[in-house]
Amino acid sequence: MSEQSVQEFVEQTKKREAAKDTFHLETDRILEVALSGDLWAKTGAMISYTGDVKFEREGLLEHGASRAFKKTFTNEGSELMKASGEGNLFLSDQGKKITILDLQNESIRVNGNDLLAFEPTVDWDIFMMRKVAGMMSGGLFNILLEGRGRIAITTYYEPLTLMVEPGKPVRTDPNATVAWSGDLEPEFRTDVNYKTFLGRGSGESIQMEFEGRGFVIVQPCFEGTMKE
Repeated sequence: MSEQSVQEFVEQTKKREAAKDTFHLETDRILEVALSGDLWAKTGAMISYTGDVKFEREGLLEHGASRAFKKTFTNEGSELMKASGEGNLFLSDQGKKITILDLQNESIRVNGNDLLAFEPTVDWDIFMMRKVAGMMSGGLFNILLEGRGRIAITTYYEPLTLMVEPGKPVRTDPNATVAWSGDLEPEFRTDVNYKTFLGRGSGESIQMEFEGRGFVIVQPCFEGTMKE
């Protein structure tokens, strides 16, 4: 078992130099945000902050009646909080790996459980995958993010990006699917012969099929299977 002095530990784990960008990875699993104004983040993701920062849950009509209705209809568990003020904010989500993406007039759809934070310049909307609402507990919802600005997504362990090309569809397990190109519209296929009544039964009996041109990001662990 390795040993180290308190001073050695402090030096190894202490905060690095101040972030130059708004979003900065302090570690692979901790996002530092140089806050100057507002930020939207997953409720409960704040682990620490410095400066003058205030937090409030997303109001029912914060983003309009339409989105409020969707959140109620889909029973979305990943509520948003708004951080406002000046300071440094540190975010994390169950120790998951964090990836920062800089949208340049692009769009991406992210699984609702895998969106950690995004800048207020990014436009967004919630979409329910109605075709599988009755197939999987709680159904599935994703968040479309588009425009310009930084977003942070989370994955269990290292993510893998699969390229989708015309005539070469990519099929994924819904619980392992993190994000995909904003213009891809997945279809859902079921394998009625798969033995899903024994054991846990994951998503192998239901697959997401992506056709066209773009990308799909998957993670090597099913959402909801990791325990504290």
